[in-house]
Amino acid sequence: MEKIPVHLKNRQSLVIVGECFNNLKRYFNDRNTFIITDRNLDNIYKERFPDCPVYIIGPGEKSKDLAVVGDISRWLLDQGTDRKSFIVGIGGGVVCDIAGFVAATYMRGVKFGFVATSLLAMVDAAIGGKNGVNLDGYKNIIGTFTQPEFVICDVDLLLSLPEKEFVNGMAEVIKHALIKDRSQFKRLEEFSTPVMARERNEMEYMVGHSARIKATIVEMDELEHGERRKLNLGHTWGHAVEKVTGLSHGESVAIGLAFSAGLSVKKGLMTEAERRRVLELLKTYELPVMSPAGPAEVLDALIKDKKREGDSIHFVLMKGIGDVVVEPINLEELKNFAINEQ
Repeated sequence: MEKIPVHLKNRQSLVIVGECFNNLKRYFNDRNTFIITDRNLDNIYKERFPDCPVYIIGPGEKSKDLAVVGDISRWLLDQGTDRKSFIVGIGGGVVCDIAGFVAATYMRGVKFGFVATSLLAMVDAAIGGKNGVNLDGYKNIIGTFTQPEFVICDVDLLLSLPEKEFVNGMAEVIKHALIKDRSQFKRLEEFSTPVMARERNEMEYMVGHSARIKATIVEMDELEHGERRKLNLGHTWGHAVEKVTGLSHGESVAIGLAFSAGLSVKKGLMTEAERRRVLELLKTYELPVMSPAGPAEVLDALIKDKKREGDSIHFVLMKGIGDVVVEPINLEELKNFAINEQ
């Protein structure tokens, strides 16, 4: 088991990799604690939940909606939840996003923690304090920066994760390697067989490695004024693809990574050989590299991205493998590249 502290200005969050789900009660006082999960996870894991009131949301992105936030908040009020209560989100990225958002806003904030049940949540969504809901299909337009007390990552849960959901999480693992660790990128190339087999030791190493990268960046820039923008690698184009196509988050991020690699080559930051390595690694982990939607549709959705400022948008480009840079890209330049190069 590895404990990864996330040291922030006014508090500390703790990521625990390799802890058992059954030990959840060690991390909170179960008096006046409330659980938020989704229907699928309740069916699978409810026998392992602590004896606390449970609110069950529908699975999938449709639950990341203000109407659902209102329903949960009314339920909490009916249950007698107060500012000294505690909320635990048990689930993947969607559950963590909405449970964190509810906790951050209910009575102006109550403490909360997560049990991350998907790879995507373990390496990304549950770590760092970004909590949000969607608006008319646009990702995380309404949200907060509020840190969980803890994030439990029981890697044994990954064995029961559907193949597609595991692969989705690999897009974020690859993203972290591209941002900050060339040697980890090479390891992902060489160890694809044990990774895809979800061997426990490899899962602990991989989840811990990604969690440490994200924790380091969040410590430097909790509120995303500079350094933390690097974590958006693949997400600017990817979120637009997700909005237009309905592809999963991981699939869309993978397409965004491939797009960023191509643009990075165009701007002289990355070699063509490195771009091919990125594409091959994504394909190795069964991730797509091309959007089924045309560039005009994707660009229309991208214009509404919250990272846009006037006629440009903050875009994360790859300086080879293992390093990135955030640059303002003119939307017209982005359009020309998307139409002529893709």
